[in-house]
This record gives sequence, structure tokens and C-alpha cells, in this order.
Amino acid sequence: MSKLQRENLMYMLLSISLVIGGYIFMRYAYRIAEEAPFSQEILLIALGTIVTILITAMLLNKQTEVELKKEENIKFTELKTDIYLQLIENIEEIILDKSIDEKDRIKLRILTHKLAIVASPEVLTQYEHFVDEFSKIASSEAVNNTDINTLMDELAELSIYIRQDLVGDLDIRHGTDLAQLKKQIINNSDALH
Repeated sequence: MSKLQRENLMYMLLSISLVIGGYIFMRYAYRIAEEAPFSQEILLIALGTIVTILITAMLLNKQTEVELKKEENIKFTELKTDIYLQLIENIEEIILDKSIDEKDRIKLRILTHKLAIVASPEVLTQYEHFVDEFSKIASSEAVNNTDINTLMDELAELSIYIRQDLVGDLDIRHGTDLAQLKKQIINNSDALH
């Protein structure tokens, strides 16, 4: 249980205790203060103020918890996006150089470890397909146009899964036809062969 959850539970228990204890106290104090109605009102104001303070503290804790989770999600999405972009940029360098050297292999191996930390299982599965094709091409060291097209096709497939990982929820909420989107991404890649 997180610190904020424990605090919320504590405030809730305090509020319940205060309401029950306050009710018992108020019944007793009300009877004693029957001759002085002004005293009854002061007791009610004091009890109401204390309950309001406890409820406000509980709500502020909940708001803080939600804001922290939101911030955490934003940072994690930024990290994922950075790693995905690093991967695409490294592949771009390899394709533009039309050669694969040891430095390129090491970069991709390091990116593989970074992906293992942040990528969704679907992205990792598709990345495995990409790595298989890349390994076949890497054995020749020289990259020809056919190899480039193969890498670009695999990258297009991988991009689909990366997009789903990053903004898939938005696509679903907006009613985007995922099959059509996938077809469009592949067609855009194929059009540039």
C-alpha cells in the first residue's frame, strides 16, 4: 500500500471516528447546552469545520496521487518515444550508409535492451521479426536495394506496433479503423520503393 493510500485510509478512518464520536459528543453537549442555544451552534460549527478539514485533506491526497500517476505516465511515454525514435534513427543511418559494421550491430544490441525495458510485448514480438531479417542482411555487410526494401517493409510493420503502443488508446477512442490504418502505413512505405 502506497504512502498516499495509507494517508487516505487514515483520513477516512479519522473522519468516520470523528463523525461517530462527534455525534455522541454532540448529543451529550446538546443536552448540557440546552439553556444556552448559542453554545449548541458553536459546537456544530466546530464539528463541521473539523469534518470539512479532514475531507479536504483526503481529497487533496487523492488529487496528488492522481497527478503523480499522470506525471509518471507522461515520463514513461516520453521515454518510450525517445527509444523508439533512436531505433528508427539507427536504422536510417544503416540504410543511408548501405553497410552494416560492428558499430551498427552494437547500437542495435543496446537498443534491444532498451526496448526490453519499455516496449509492449507486441512491439517486442514484431521487433524480433525485424531482427531476424536484419541478421540475414547483416551477414553480407553490404546492403543492396533489395535489402533496403526488406528492412523498410519490416520497419513499416514495426512502426504499426510502435504506434499502437504509443497512441493505440487514442485511435480506439476516436474510432480509427486499425486495419485501414495498418494498410495505409504499409502502402505508404511500399509507394516509396
